[in-house]
Amino acid sequence: MERLQKLIAQAGICSRRKAEQLIQEGRVTVNGQIVTTLGTKADVDRDHIRVDGKRLRFDAAKVYLLLNKPRGYLCTLSDPEGRPKVTDLIKGVSPKVYPVGRLDFQSEGLLLLTNDGDLANIVLTAGERCPKKYVVKVKSKPSDSQLRKISEGLSLEDVRLAPCRIELFREGENPWYTVTLIEGKNNQIRRMFERINHPVLKLKRIQIGFLRDPHLQSGRYRPLTGEEVRRFKSLGHERSPLPSTD
Repeated sequence: MERLQKLIAQAGICSRRKAEQLIQEGRVTVNGQIVTTLGTKADVDRDHIRVDGKRLRFDAAKVYLLLNKPRGYLCTLSDPEGRPKVTDLIKGVSPKVYPVGRLDFQSEGLLLLTNDGDLANIVLTAGERCPKKYVVKVKSKPSDSQLRKISEGLSLEDVRLAPCRIELFREGENPWYTVTLIEGKNNQIRRMFERINHPVLKLKRIQIGFLRDPHLQSGRYRPLTGEEVRRFKSLGHERSPLPSTD
């Protein structure tokens, strides 16, 4: 017997966090009965579990991809406006994969896609064990005190953000900074710099935890190596400090 959200993730439908949302929305049934209570358990050998009417399958091979997302693509599986999605860039890959976390429509850079809900959950919840690093171009140069204000952790919509690391990357009238986050709220970096009146002009993710790939061209993707998959999975057990940005 396992929790439903874990089983849904293991079947490659989505991350465990998203599975909890599906359950609460009444989109999951067990033996024909709608289940909305988190923590409900089921047995994959005995129970019929369906999400949006489709029965869960547990025999799909696991797929792990690293994409260099271009600007102008959504990190979603569907869009009522018909805008381009990151999954449109993935050709000839079976089974279907979904993005781990998100980069907003105008942002670019590294993005993981997989059908392994357990690995997705590890990456999304690892915190300081899996920091994400970005390079950010902002309008005009913020003062040291302004940068300190946002790096120490702002409150956005009454939610206190974790501290982050901000360092100058390239001087200029509109300078570039490296920003390292250990959590990722919706449009967090853009909202932080808007708070100090220095809006983001460009934003690119260049690192996910230990993983970098400066040679991966925009719009292209590659499978993760076995060692890379093992290192991500090990984050579920390790505890390590925020790494250096060197």
